[in-house]
Amino acid sequence: MTVKMDVAALHAFLESEFPQVASDYVVEEVLENRLRMRLRVGPGHLRPGGTISGPSIFALADVAVYLAVLAMIGPKALAVTTNATLDFMRKPAAGCDLIAECELLKLGRVLAVGDVRIHSQGQAAPVARASLTYSIPPGT
Repeated sequence: MTVKMDVAALHAFLESEFPQVASDYVVEEVLENRLRMRLRVGPGHLRPGGTISGPSIFALADVAVYLAVLAMIGPKALAVTTNATLDFMRKPAAGCDLIAECELLKLGRVLAVGDVRIHSQGQAAPVARASLTYSIPPGT
């Protein structure tokens, strides 16, 4: 299967379908069954103590798998998360964006399974690891 939506198409899709959060995310690379993206960390992503909140980390993982799936199947806005597991591994570096590296482990007709590792920019050790399953709309 080949990539159906490149970086520019994914950004346009986010702007069109999710304008409320589109500026938070930057898709940096799209390859077959792989995607790398960034969360532009701002004040709205922080929790008391100045670290990045868990919901912001989860959202990055969820959006990364969603866009990786869409990159492969095309702009199907109704693809939805059916399962998610997230392991928080260490505190994110202060003042750094988060980088998500996503790999689709399975891309079937009905379900897609993705694995995501999230790092603070410039650090090798992961902040979090997530596994998500997406339901793909019929007719894809």
